[in-house]
Amino acid sequence: MHLTRTARIVLGCLTAAGLALIYLPLLLVLLNSVNADPSFAWPPRALTGEWWSRALHSAGARDALWTSLRAGLGATAVALVLGSLAAFAVHRHRFFGRQTVSFLIVLPIALPGIVTGIALNAAFRTVLAPLGIGFGLFTVVVGHATFCVVIVFNNVAARLRRIAPSLAEASADLGARPWQTLRYVTFPALRPALFAGALLAFALSFDEVVVTTFTAGAGTKTLPIWIYENLARPHQAPVVDVLAALLIALSVIPVYAAQRLSSDTAGGRL
Repeated sequence: MHLTRTARIVLGCLTAAGLALIYLPLLLVLLNSVNADPSFAWPPRALTGEWWSRALHSAGARDALWTSLRAGLGATAVALVLGSLAAFAVHRHRFFGRQTVSFLIVLPIALPGIVTGIALNAAFRTVLAPLGIGFGLFTVVVGHATFCVVIVFNNVAARLRRIAPSLAEASADLGARPWQTLRYVTFPALRPALFAGALLAFALSFDEVVVTTFTAGAGTKTLPIWIYENLARPHQAPVVDVLAALLIALSVIPVYAAQRLSSDTAGGRL
């Protein structure tokens, strides 16, 4: 489609305005994390690393970060296992209700987080409380896994659709057993999709707030919850900006890596 010079300029300005609307607030958070003025006077008169030092020595922030890391890793592990198995079942086998199963697996990512949180809270109180299992890290991992599974399922399913069935048939013709075909043919082709799905699932779990609010209980605080609780405390505001800057960095890295992996697979490299 040919665009006039005026149209290209207008589209470029709209794109720049949209990107600025998204990324300028993030840049402001990064600058405030080193702003020497605790009231965030603008423009900054001096830069300091004091707030980063305070954040590193904050026991509450460190505990919350550790909890978030464990919750993210646990939810990612559960999502990798369940999402991969579900993708194999739906896309490699024909059975009654296959489309319905696929729809039910994908549905949680489309539900509002508050609905998922309320439903999980009620389910945990009904099922786990009689067994003596209270709210804590376990319930957070289960809650996050409900939507992280969808990320892994979609990545693996998309990759399975692009793997030619003739590869497995050729492997079988050459005398390979099913597990050998899985190990030497299917798994290497799936590896980028699994890695990308795991990175996205971890990023999604790491900064989740709404579902965590309903599933964590009183004694468990993830980093986003800790930030939310300390956001209105004036003496903690610089530390909150430091942790927000850290979250930005931790979110950018896995998303960038997942995008690179997805672009590699799109180019046909196995």
